Amino acid sequence: MSKIELNKRQEKILEIVKENGPITGEHIAERLHLTRATLRPDLAILTMAGYLEARPRVGYFFTGKTSNQLLSEKLNKLQVKDFQSIPVVVPDNVSVYDAICTMFLEDVGTLFVVDEQSLLVGVLSRKDLLRASIGKQELTSFPVNIIMTRMPNITVCRKDDYIMDVAKILIEKQIDALPIIRDTEQGYEVTGRITKTNMTNILVRLAENDML
Repeated sequence: MSKIELNKRQEKILEIVKENGPITGEHIAERLHLTRATLRPDLAILTMAGYLEARPRVGYFFTGKTSNQLLSEKLNKLQVKDFQSIPVVVPDNVSVYDAICTMFLEDVGTLFVVDEQSLLVGVLSRKDLLRASIGKQELTSFPVNIIMTRMPNITVCRKDDYIMDVAKILIEKQIDALPIIRDTEQGYEVTGRITKTNMTNILVRLAENDML
């Protein structure tokens, strides 16, 4: 992953703060022969990126953190709710044939199965549907509730969970997606999904500095 690309003025600001911190924005501006207003965007970028910290009535000081440390901190703060996708759900009485069609049309690798109350009761993967289609069953009359993974053997996550924790679960369980659920008195309501594709998009955005 690439590090944040700083311009020459931002690099100079870091040098000044390293050598003289804590130092006020006004004093940094004086050393660079610039106005405080001119420096404000640069100081904001360096502070938001984590290179500098600002304390009221004290000034700026250098955090001493490397780009890798800043990236790790950023990753550990990301939450599921900021990257979730729309879930694709099917009723528990739908046929395997219809489930295969839904998976193909929606271009997903996992379907979440719900009951009449729209509560999560199962999960269907590509492997589940492929395994069922290889047999001699009549797929149009073969319900998915026979082959789906059922509760309580379904791993779920919630919108406030951290992305890194979910990524570890996806790797450990060797699954493509997790349902994002909301707890109700009756059971789990599916509100979203988080997938390996979501994780890949996060890494690409980080590499392009779009989230730093």
